Amino acid sequence: MKEYIFNMITNPYLITAVSSWAIAQILKTIIYFIVNKKFDINRLFGDGGMPSGHSATVTSLAVITSLMNGTGSVDFAIAAILAIVVCHDAMGVRRETGKQAVVINDLIEILRLSPKDELREVKLKEFVGHTPVQVFAGIMVGIANAVIMYFLFT
Repeated sequence: MKEYIFNMITNPYLITAVSSWAIAQILKTIIYFIVNKKFDINRLFGDGGMPSGHSATVTSLAVITSLMNGTGSVDFAIAAILAIVVCHDAMGVRRETGKQAVVINDLIEILRLSPKDELREVKLKEFVGHTPVQVFAGIMVGIANAVIMYFLFT
């Protein structure tokens, strides 16, 4: 059991991916504070925003895998395909979901004028997807962190 936990917490792939996510989330919180002039702890763990934590995470995993195992490895192929799917999804389905949430929330506000109790507590999450710029920024965070981590691990 000790060896299992030790291997997990010293796994360079896992450390790189998790640290990329943490860096992106911290940056996201700072950028949100600068732009909106208010601190929102939910940005630290929430979806959406600049940069994309999802993109940073999967990109760094693909990059560290390519650096450690080569671009011809099956490990890199799996990580690269995962990164492509996640980044594409963040800009596509998840972004559209966020846009729809904005419209639905606006409609709910209009309907709240009526005395329907079931609408009182409804509020859909609007920060779920990313713009292409947010995904690109996440990719850059992931690449930079993976390169740094590679030099730390080798």
